[in-house]
Amino acid sequence: MTSRDAAAWGRLGDGAQQGLTHHFQSRVFGARWLHNTAPLRLGQIATFNYWWLAHAVEVRVDGAERRCGAAGGAAGGAAGGAADAGSGRQGAGAGAAGSGAAGSGAAGSGAARSGASAAAGRVALAQNTYAGILCRNRGLFNHYFDDMGWLALAALRLFDLTGAPRYLADAEALWAYIHAHGGSSARPGAIAWRDSQLDYLNAPTNGAFAILSARLASRTGSLRYETAADSSLTFLTDALVGGQGSALAEGRPAGPADLVADGLNRQGDGVLDSEWLFSYNQGLYLGALVEAFDRTARAELLERAVRTATATIARLAPSGRFLDEPARLDQRGGGDAGLFKGVFVRYLELLLERLAPGSAGLRMLEPFFLANTDLLAAPARAAAPALASALAATPATAPLRLAAHPYPLVADDWAAAPGATTALSTQLAAVMAIEARARYERHRAAH
Repeated sequence: MTSRDAAAWGRLGDGAQQGLTHHFQSRVFGARWLHNTAPLRLGQIATFNYWWLAHAVEVRVDGAERRCGAAGGAAGGAAGGAADAGSGRQGAGAGAAGSGAAGSGAAGSGAARSGASAAAGRVALAQNTYAGILCRNRGLFNHYFDDMGWLALAALRLFDLTGAPRYLADAEALWAYIHAHGGSSARPGAIAWRDSQLDYLNAPTNGAFAILSARLASRTGSLRYETAADSSLTFLTDALVGGQGSALAEGRPAGPADLVADGLNRQGDGVLDSEWLFSYNQGLYLGALVEAFDRTARAELLERAVRTATATIARLAPSGRFLDEPARLDQRGGGDAGLFKGVFVRYLELLLERLAPGSAGLRMLEPFFLANTDLLAAPARAAAPALASALAATPATAPLRLAAHPYPLVADDWAAAPGATTALSTQLAAVMAIEARARYERHRAAH
């Protein structure tokens, strides 16, 4: 692959980020408030989806990291230029949201077109999205340990992006709260789903906590995080993917034994929800295995990840696409499913980066990843020709001006046209996948 492919996907990423702003960002509160639907539905205005917005922060960080790279590695300067945008985290949304834009505008139109200015704007957008969560939630904590795990991962990525100590402090505070209040006495190393159901242990909570613990261990060198990462991964492997070990030992091909069950003891009866299979749980297991591999270099961990990814595609995407996880806004929590496949694709991409060129795992998984993300380039070409022209004409290091032709709304089926209403969760999954593809093309260009 060439740097040209990476630049093309980077420009599409810019379009997708602009589309997210255009379709979902509040005209009143700016970057601190993303609406739950586009077009806006009155019944969804007051709903606060903490964990969707945590993923929105990660999506904005994806764009900022890519932009900083396109600016020649100017992450430090960009972060410094945007630092003020995230400092007043409990303040008024509109004022802080506008501070980054005002700073770049004061430098003049020429500076606004520079790579460093574009990168700073992306950093400010990520910081303001994060600040909006804390403002609306009135702090870091809530009653759901999986939600807090997602936010901690977002905070840690903001720390990596900006170097600002407050984001690392937030990630550690969330980790400590989850560990202290959600830790299971019956299954050491496992974390409960929520504070009112401490005997229910599920994959989203423990997968996010395993990844968070591993990343905190690498950032801080603290043994307690490393121990927690190992314990969480052990729980996932032994309790929720219990058949994988024997399948590996017996040399059986990837199959149902490699899939991650949703949880254990949901109804207080000790039953494993082995038929509740969701793509994001599989993705979190991939992420936890990748983090463990990065710490230990044990090849068996990548083998397990390849098996789970292969089994996921066979079971949940037999047609080549995830078709059974639509956002259902008319049901309680039903909009959550719109995000699921985006999480899977995010962590699948991290796995692909670590697979050897020409390996059996890469040959099996890469075509699925490329085909699914290719689907997301089609809306730019078919639904908005002017967007495609703007993408092609814009240098990789320049900001993309697409207010008149933003990346369009998407459907839960990435090969289909969107319906009357698109959930934020659905759009976030698409932007997440586009940014994952942009990252993968950068990886391929460098290798």
